[in-house]
Parts: sequence; C-alpha cells; structure tokens
Amino acid sequence: MNSAPPFIAFRNVYKRFRDAREGRVVHAIEDVSLDIERGEFVTVIGPSGCGKTTLLNILAGFEQPSAGEVLLEGQRIDRPGADRGVVFQEYALFPWLTLRQNVEYGPRERGIPALLIRELTDRTLGMMGLAGAENRYPHELSGGMRQRAALARVLVNDPKILLMDEPFAALDAQTRARLQRELAGLWMETRKTVLFVTHSVEEAVLLADRVVAMTAHPGRLKADVRIALPRPRDPTSPPFNDYRRELEKLLTEEITAETTTVGVA
Repeated sequence: MNSAPPFIAFRNVYKRFRDAREGRVVHAIEDVSLDIERGEFVTVIGPSGCGKTTLLNILAGFEQPSAGEVLLEGQRIDRPGADRGVVFQEYALFPWLTLRQNVEYGPRERGIPALLIRELTDRTLGMMGLAGAENRYPHELSGGMRQRAALARVLVNDPKILLMDEPFAALDAQTRARLQRELAGLWMETRKTVLFVTHSVEEAVLLADRVVAMTAHPGRLKADVRIALPRPRDPTSPPFNDYRRELEKLLTEEITAETTTVGVA
C-alpha cells in the first residue's frame, strides 16, 4: 500500500480579497481540493474571473489562502521558491540585458560557478531553439522568441514545477501553435510537473494529461477530465473534438449560469 502524499495537494482552499474601492469582500475561490502527481501536465480552464490565476499564484507562493492549504511533497507552501518556476503572459525579461544575460540571471543570483552557468545556459538556449541569438536584446526578438526566452529563464534553474499563466495568449495564431507543439515536446523530454492556465479549450486538450474546469465566480472545482489521447495530438481528429465539445459544454453552462445570476441581480 502506497502511503506517500500526492506531489501537489490543494486542500479545501479558499481565497477572499477585500475590494477597497467597493468596500466589499470578494470570494475568488471556494473549497478547492485537487491532487497533482509528479510529472503530470494539468491545465486549468474556466470563465473569466473564476480564480484560475489566483490558484496558480497560491501554488507559486505569491499569495496565501484565506483558508485551507497547499502542500508540495507534504510540506505547506507559504512563500515563493526556486522549486517552482513561473512563466507569465508578459515576457518578464530585463530589457537592458541580452538574451544570454537574462537566462543567466537566476543562476548568478544563486551563486553558481561561472563555468557551470555557461554550460547550463548554452544547453537551455539550445533546447529552446535560441542558440545564435544570445547577444540580442529583448526588443530585437520576435514575440515567439521572447516567450521562449522567458521559458528558458525558468528552465535554466531546473524547477520541479512549471507554472504557466496564459503564456501564449498574446501571440498570433501561427506562433502560438508552434510554441504549443514545442512545449508539448519539451514536456515529453523533461517530464516536468506543469500547471497551465488558459482560456482556450483547444489548447487545454492539446497539452494536458488532465483538464480541470472551474465554475464561474467564485471559483470551485466543476470537473477534472483525464485526456486519454496519444501524443502528439491532432486537433482535427474526432476523439480530440469529443473532448473539446465536452469541455466547451461545461464552460457554456457556467457562463450561462453567471449571466442569469447577474441578470436577476
């Protein structure tokens, strides 16, 4: 009998904010319990304002739950840590540093020897298809290259978990599709544990082992759907579209319920 705790465990997590402008308490997420095993790729979808990013920020240690707890390997998360790397929609690159200097920043701050930093950086830049662009500044890179650079800056620190908050949302459709394929390949190679927030049902099904759907505000767990499709996945295939229709139906139910509630109010 395996008594080991889940790799990541959300336990009855609530998050409330005080809206200073309106003078009221906002219930962002309510009673969320969720287990994620090591090496799983989990995507989170839900209507706007349902608390997807709040859930990610609590796992990152940027925010604390109002009630409940989040555990990593059985230990409560109460602050950010190098074991969790976060990739945002914005590229979060230092504009005054070259691509190489941006990627090297984390290892330098951790005091890693210079030769090892160079080795780690070269390997990571190669893995992300950025070799040859090391001396360019962020403004000299395309949107896709900047997002690859942001991911490289996280990966060079070898985190246990990748937390990704709509990282491809600002990209054009062609670049987004290419980076989705590259991320899927990278996950197959590294088997990092990934929590990925997205508004796109297609993106969620394309990437994930499991898709977690949240209710409209306040965010609760509505469904946890395991995607039993081989990789690489074909978005035009009938099985893929069966999953997409199932998840879109769940989201439509929540959006309709939220609209009805607002209308009644």
